[in-house]
Amino acid sequence: MTKELTRSKYLILERCPHCRVDNPSLRESSTIQTNDHEGHNERVWSIYICGRCGGVVSAASFKPQSYVHEYYPALDSIDDSIPSPAYNYLQQANDSLYTPSGSIMLSASAIDAMLKLKGYKNGKLYTRIKKAANEHLITDDMAKWAHEVRLSANEQRHADEESGLPTLKDAQHTLEFAKALGLFLFILPSRIEKGIEAAENAKINKGESES
Repeated sequence: MTKELTRSKYLILERCPHCRVDNPSLRESSTIQTNDHEGHNERVWSIYICGRCGGVVSAASFKPQSYVHEYYPALDSIDDSIPSPAYNYLQQANDSLYTPSGSIMLSASAIDAMLKLKGYKNGKLYTRIKKAANEHLITDDMAKWAHEVRLSANEQRHADEESGLPTLKDAQHTLEFAKALGLFLFILPSRIEKGIEAAENAKINKGESES
């Protein structure tokens, strides 16, 4: 892992991997000892529960050590192939899931910024998403997906006056769409470009070695 952790009554993480609250109270609930089919690779797994959201985190250490060498789910991060300010909005939305209204507004800001970076600057957000689909920047299914998530913390979805305040699930679904849009518009094209460049360099290097 990126930081040294010790298996104890509390797992000290910067954020809960589920609700993203900072400095979470992750208290040990139970432990399990495991090994592989040959009786080797002995590990002790501790099961931790977030005091805020109830999410479960499992952490393992090799016997007889107490240092955690892996935990699940791991804390995710935003790929830096996504340009700013969309990257910054996404990171903040990711880190503020425990405040759903704020996270949704930040996810919407990230989506707005990504569309603007692609030249879609005028009109409401849903209108620009539909235009992006009509012009084949994104797929029709992505446009349909956008209409299934909350892109405004205050909106009344589908004219439903009982929709109420956004929930953690609402925020997670909106963030998931924003991340998928970033993957589609920026991360995959960046990986493809790097892959092509690597393949071309490999050909050049092979040609030089053969000459």
